[in-house]
Amino acid sequence: MPSKTAPKSPKKTPAVRSLEHEKHREIEEEELEEGLEDTFPASDPVSITSTSIPGGPAKPVPGAKPRKT
Repeated sequence: MPSKTAPKSPKKTPAVRSLEHEKHREIEEEELEEGLEDTFPASDPVSITSTSIPGGPAKPVPGAKPRKT
């Protein structure tokens, strides 16, 4: 009577293991890249500094109201 167990697969060669490892790394890298693209606007930190230049204009602007200090 024949055995009902599946035949054992031969051991993987180093080349096969290397190829599988490389494919696995590529998939992980693609998933990381997709995740970063999906969250890009939210992944930028909020700026806590202001980019305005302090102080008034060097020369008075004609027609402008003087600033109150």
